[in-house]
Amino acid sequence: MKTDIILAGVGGQGILSIAAAIGLAAIESKLFIKQAEVHGMSQRGGDVQSNLRISDREINSDLIPLGKADIILSIEPMESLRYIPYLSKDGRIITNSTPFVNIPNYPDIETVIAEIKKNPDNIIIDADTVAKNAGSPRSSNMVMLGAASHFINIGFEHVENAVRNLFSSKGGNIVDINIKALHEGRNAVENKHK
Repeated sequence: MKTDIILAGVGGQGILSIAAAIGLAAIESKLFIKQAEVHGMSQRGGDVQSNLRISDREINSDLIPLGKADIILSIEPMESLRYIPYLSKDGRIITNSTPFVNIPNYPDIETVIAEIKKNPDNIIIDADTVAKNAGSPRSSNMVMLGAASHFINIGFEHVENAVRNLFSSKGGNIVDINIKALHEGRNAVENKHK
């Protein structure tokens, strides 16, 4: 069993929190994990990307080769397109549909979504709206983690525990909001595939 994931977004969207949660869940599941982070501009709005490799066997490299990613998990739709060359022929794109317009020539969002849909295995979720409905607009990253939880080969209970542990220092209310967002993202994928 192996899962190679590219996490993509922009600064401030919580990419590194997703990576930390998946990492904690993998460790609890007694799996091997390697992670490599690539940060663009460190300020809010710069591109952020992380390679995350999970396996039941030792992993030699922390970088995912071109054409080998099982999942591109993106909190920003245009950022998912940046990493398509890394996606395997059977790979899946899981992305938020809400753009983070941080450049003056951001392409038309319908064009971006049409490009994503060219990949036959895509899941596009309005994570921002789901997060707002869950009680916290800032938890769209946990919505996306919930959506991806169907495909990362880690038991959902381990992902839940990881989110609890990750946010425990911020208090019970923050934990509850993020767990709710996680469940809402998971449910959004289930509802799309009924």
